[in-house]
Amino acid sequence: MVTAGDFKKGLTVEWDGGVWTIVDFQHVKPGKGAAFVRTKIKNIMTGAVVERSFNPTDKMPKAIVETKEMEYLYNDGDLYYFMDPESYEQLPLTHDKVEDAIPFMKENTVATIRFFKGDAFSVEAPNFVELQVTDTEPGFKGDTASNTTKPATVETGYTLQVPLFINTGDVLRIDTRTGEYMSRA
Repeated sequence: MVTAGDFKKGLTVEWDGGVWTIVDFQHVKPGKGAAFVRTKIKNIMTGAVVERSFNPTDKMPKAIVETKEMEYLYNDGDLYYFMDPESYEQLPLTHDKVEDAIPFMKENTVATIRFFKGDAFSVEAPNFVELQVTDTEPGFKGDTASNTTKPATVETGYTLQVPLFINTGDVLRIDTRTGEYMSRA
């Protein structure tokens, strides 16, 4: 059990029927009345962020969230299959659990999957991936206006803005946290 007075950023607790992580907290001691802990907490299953005040003596169970590196195998309609490299077990996940990571993942990419009580609830792609451009307009010699970009589609179907000198067939390094072009690989 964890008391609200012991909150730290990144701590994961079970509260109100969900699993929450502490995004920010502040101990408040007003001149009048009892002290309290003002927090900003995020539901790790739904992504909802809530601001809430707790009494410093409020107790709640600490949630144990497990992470595991798994390899993305293939997509079969609505299910995305991942394999544990140690046991070779396959784990099918629905689109709502992989929707943030799947635009950056091709087959055999290793992803981080988070579990709570044995149930997978989120998939994270590696921070940087290298994907080949399958479709973009050709760049023309002399297009030197500063900071001009054009759309490019990569092999997973994701579309992003790239500089004019990028051509079809180039391999790009992409930051998956922002979805932006970093450099040519």
